Amino acid sequence: MSGVVAYPGPEGSHSGAAALALHPAAELHPLSGFRAVADAVVRADVEQGVLPIESSLAGSVPETHDLLHERALSIVAEAVLPIRHCLVAPEDVALDEIRIVRSHPSALDQCRRLLELLPNAAVISASTTADAARETAESGDRAAAAIAGPEAAGLYGLVTLRDDVGDGPAFTRFVSVAPFTWLGAQRDEARTAFTFVTDHRPGALHAAITPFAVAGLDLVRLVSRPLPASPWSYRFDAVVAGHPLDAKVRGALDELANLTRSHRIVGVYDAAQVTS
Repeated sequence: MSGVVAYPGPEGSHSGAAALALHPAAELHPLSGFRAVADAVVRADVEQGVLPIESSLAGSVPETHDLLHERALSIVAEAVLPIRHCLVAPEDVALDEIRIVRSHPSALDQCRRLLELLPNAAVISASTTADAARETAESGDRAAAAIAGPEAAGLYGLVTLRDDVGDGPAFTRFVSVAPFTWLGAQRDEARTAFTFVTDHRPGALHAAITPFAVAGLDLVRLVSRPLPASPWSYRFDAVVAGHPLDAKVRGALDELANLTRSHRIVGVYDAAQVTS
């Protein structure tokens, strides 16, 4: 698509690369964070927004899941990109000299072995990996470092201390979100994302997902998130392989409605192919 698409910036973030992959003809706008992107889409300041939703190493990205639940947003496309993290700093220093390391929480989760090599470093969360690189560059502190992508290191004039510092081969799933639900996905490649809340009783979750198993449908993701107003209660975010207009998927969703306190579809889109 063309038009204006937002992503959590600044430039050089992994989300920026995903936005370009998903919307090569669009005008891309970096914004200050995940919530700024979601709010810009809801206000129609931009046509769509791109956010990370799942890491192959660290699992789900809670903030994106919560924004899809809290805002009137729907997933309309996804892309899976390989992620390479680097340890970068204003100048070349030994690891035992580093006193601060900045990055996005998901990146920090993906680089735990590296953090074990930095026992003297305080960990500081940043809005994005690119923000971490920019803040580190602006600080001019030779004892500060960031975990970021190689593009951000180049943009902000940082030295790479260690390359490819993730705990293993890493991929991140990014989603494009819009203020509408799209039904144009190919039937044999479609994914349907939905969220639901069960009664707080034994067996409620099992009962809710049983219709999908009975129909022979694949639940490709299932994530639990706490309900802030109800301590120790949870909602569930799921993705089923299939299109909501297919009879089996529609039937399972209808049964889900009868077995849960609330439910809502939060996306229909074509399944992404892993980009190597």
